[in-house]
Amino acid sequence: MTPDGRLGVGIVGIGWVAGEHIKAFEANSHASVVALCSSSRENAENVRQEHGLEKARVYTDYEQFLKDPEIDVVAVCSVNNLHVEQGVAAAQAGKHLLLEKPVAIDLPGLRTLNAAVEAAGVKTQVGFVLHWNPYFESVNAMIAADFFGSIYYGECDYFSGNWEKWYPGYHWARQRSKAGGALICAGCHAVDALRWFMPGEAVEVFGYEGRYTEVMDWEPTTVTVVKFDSGAIGKIGCILEGNLKYQFNLRLHGPKGTLDNEHFLTDHLPGQTAWASFPTIMPDTPEVTHHPFPGEVDDFVDAIRENREAQIPMSDAVKTHELIFAAEISAREGRPVSLPLPE
Repeated sequence: MTPDGRLGVGIVGIGWVAGEHIKAFEANSHASVVALCSSSRENAENVRQEHGLEKARVYTDYEQFLKDPEIDVVAVCSVNNLHVEQGVAAAQAGKHLLLEKPVAIDLPGLRTLNAAVEAAGVKTQVGFVLHWNPYFESVNAMIAADFFGSIYYGECDYFSGNWEKWYPGYHWARQRSKAGGALICAGCHAVDALRWFMPGEAVEVFGYEGRYTEVMDWEPTTVTVVKFDSGAIGKIGCILEGNLKYQFNLRLHGPKGTLDNEHFLTDHLPGQTAWASFPTIMPDTPEVTHHPFPGEVDDFVDAIRENREAQIPMSDAVKTHELIFAAEISAREGRPVSLPLPE
């Protein structure tokens, strides 16, 4: 904790997303960024100066970083394959964790990190930041107001242009050993959204995947069909090799109404004769500067101060990740896979 009583925050990994975490924590009156950790001291110093963190300390050794007595919270913003190792060490050091997604790129890693978090009893928030996107908040409110009735079908898409063309800085993401697969690396936002908006929990998945360019060494195009314990069914599409503008599509169908992105029909408006639309901020860009990090950070800080769970704790994110790993197993083995996955 800082001398003035604020939560001390340490950031590990100082790439694109770290800047948004820094701005959100610095905007919260109950938190302060006190340390940065990176393999490049020069890059960390540049980020420290860019964000005016004059008093923040810079580390290149993660073990020494975790020993900093002012750090209460660690935000893990590093490359995907480092999240488990860094998250486990932080939990064992008694630090609360804001974990960028994915928390792990394989099932053993997920189990290891979840066990460490449970044993340590620390608070967690996983970076499915679109929960605080105005469009997502509006859809959640419509569901709560029973605009659609009990939803029986939903589909969510994460469609992105060719990463080699649009995101050349993400060279590490072209390797499965560092990024994971399509759903775990990026499409997890769509998986999380479908889980959030559909009734019940996923109990079975069937997945297909393919690779139609040479950009990745893994399959960047996938489709996953999901069965829920409520009887509802859903579909998740993910493309990371397309020649298109980024798209995040959401469609929900229920007996009382239908949602098609920002358009809807509902029995709640008995005089409605055509699609209605609601102006809002859509999740239509993958750029993290468009995402509502202050909401995510504020909820997490409040959860620590109030000794409650954050909106997206590790225990919930485990279910999203298990669905993804089940879809990968299904695609490899050509069979439906039941959830939850066995320990």
